[in-house]
Amino acid sequence: MSVPHSGSLLERAGEIQLLLSDVDGCWTDGGIQISPDSEVVRFHVHDGYGIKQLQHAGIEVVVISGRNVPAVEKRARSLGLQEIHLGSPDKAELAQALVQARGLQPHQVAALGDDLPDLALFKVAGLRVAPANAVSRIREAADLVLERGGGHGAVRELADFLLTARAAPGGS
Repeated sequence: MSVPHSGSLLERAGEIQLLLSDVDGCWTDGGIQISPDSEVVRFHVHDGYGIKQLQHAGIEVVVISGRNVPAVEKRARSLGLQEIHLGSPDKAELAQALVQARGLQPHQVAALGDDLPDLALFKVAGLRVAPANAVSRIREAADLVLERGGGHGAVRELADFLLTARAAPGGS
């Protein structure tokens, strides 16, 4: 990861109970392939395993994407995500409602985003994370910039970090 794993960052990550995540540019490399009948989206299998491990550890993962793509819903459902929000370009109100509905405080929430609409996710999160390929403004706003880019294992890298933090002394 591009920032050191300071004790305070690990402590903060150890308290996470909810991960709010964008998809395009985070779970994918941001590329879009369009055929006459559908849109094809490529996901990294390591990311899927990371999501399953987070769920197993009791960290809820919620997808909030500005685009409504059936392949994204299919992938999220195949991973057992219970809450998937597609076609949500204005993420601020939705993110706040999700956090409030769970009775969580910002220090219990992580957000993964790569582009300007994801700043809304960052506003409700105590741990803000960007993949390596995020736009500069998102990288600057992030507490943690991952070494891997979206679609190339960034989600897995974040999952491994959160799980390591949980296992560290003082983690949940």
